[in-house]
Amino acid sequence: MKKVLLHVCCAPCSTHVVETLKKRFSVTMFFSNSNIFPKEEYELRLENVKRIAALYDLLLVEDSYDHNAWLQYVRGLESEPEGGSRCTKCFEFNLARTAQYAKINNFDCFTTTLTVSPHKNSRIIFAIGRSLGNFLEIDFKKRDGFKHSVELSKKYGLYRQNYCGCEFSLK
Repeated sequence: MKKVLLHVCCAPCSTHVVETLKKRFSVTMFFSNSNIFPKEEYELRLENVKRIAALYDLLLVEDSYDHNAWLQYVRGLESEPEGGSRCTKCFEFNLARTAQYAKINNFDCFTTTLTVSPHKNSRIIFAIGRSLGNFLEIDFKKRDGFKHSVELSKKYGLYRQNYCGCEFSLK
């Protein structure tokens, strides 16, 4: 069975994605989200992702949290609207870290939960993923994926955040 490294943005988004991938792959979850602010929010999201990893009996790897590096990466784009250039740079930052971990640790491919959200542009995410190599392109929102993730989130009593993650989306 092929090994896939799954970049996980949050527990609610991961539910449907994990259920979909487990049918065909050996899945390892990768929590790489230096964009999340404040640190308490990061910890709350991580705790919920740990619950999903345990529920589905999956290995979870936590990337190092480096919010300052992320801020430097998106510098100059702070006032961009949600869904604009700052978000594209954020996707690049997190997916590049995921791709690097996947390569170093001999995964067959990597993908992300980001495409389950109707608020994220899958076309942009796919382009970034392709540029990094061995990216598994699946638009998880298709076939009611987002709706299924919401249902599973309620079923498992998961924390559902009301903003994407960074201090700029919090506004």
